[in-house]
Amino acid sequence: MSDDRRSAITIIALLGSVFSPYYARARARGATDPLMHCSMNVALYGPRPRDDRWALTERPRAAVSRSPRAVAIGPSCMEWSGGELRVAFDETTAPIPSRLAGTVRLRPAAPEPAAPGPHGARAGVTLDRWGRHRWAPLAPIARAEVELTHPSLRFTGSAYLDTNAGDEPLDRAFESWTWSRAVGADGVALTYDVRRRDGTRMLLARAFDAAGGARELPPLVPRPLGDTRWGMERSIAADLGSSPRLLRTYEDTPFYARSLAAATFGGKPATVVHEALSLDRFTSPWVQFLLPFRMRREA
Repeated sequence: MSDDRRSAITIIALLGSVFSPYYARARARGATDPLMHCSMNVALYGPRPRDDRWALTERPRAAVSRSPRAVAIGPSCMEWSGGELRVAFDETTAPIPSRLAGTVRLRPAAPEPAAPGPHGARAGVTLDRWGRHRWAPLAPIARAEVELTHPSLRFTGSAYLDTNAGDEPLDRAFESWTWSRAVGADGVALTYDVRRRDGTRMLLARAFDAAGGARELPPLVPRPLGDTRWGMERSIAADLGSSPRLLRTYEDTPFYARSLAAATFGGKPATVVHEALSLDRFTSPWVQFLLPFRMRREA
């Protein structure tokens, strides 16, 4: 997110695209190769809504290459080099085709991405009760330089890097979740509020400093943020008695919302990037029917 909060970009390398209707259909027929359904998702949010771009192209195994320090999917790649993560992408947007291309250089604040230890980010967190779904914030605090050629746009700002891994479809383990990353004057607060299929719930809330250290936050409670136009419920785990404020909706879809908000954590104000996901909605037939309109697929 740019320092002036006018622009932002999200990039996700998907090895086995969890939200792909084609991957879901293949799994329904039996065992399938996740690498036949890979994508480099790029979402750009510009100073004005008309500047926004969305690219999600699903590609097969032949378009994917991996090494210990790099992953490439089609014409786009991520690579660790010289202590920074360099992302170069050249994608086609959907549903209206246009070019979305450029580079992002992400530099973690800590000397190495996330210090290990019982509360270190690299240790990771199990989101379900059986250890089938895992999340690790590799660089909770970072800076990024964004330089786009299509469209022409440059900005610098706060950045973040994490990783998720799973051994089964998300909808088998979870009903929904909300996630947030709050940037304050003295660090970053991360929250994960997970509702599981077995009726249990997990609310994770941790604060990170620039050295990579982590600590548990005081108890937080879900606070309303307002429903989206699609009727998606949004709430932020924040201070009891606080009133989070919606600043901008980045993504408003039938099953997922990405937003920018203001909230307080431990009594301190912060700017929050927030997501809300409903897996019950995702698996509904009408949402599965709509999904191909937001993505492309290459054989």
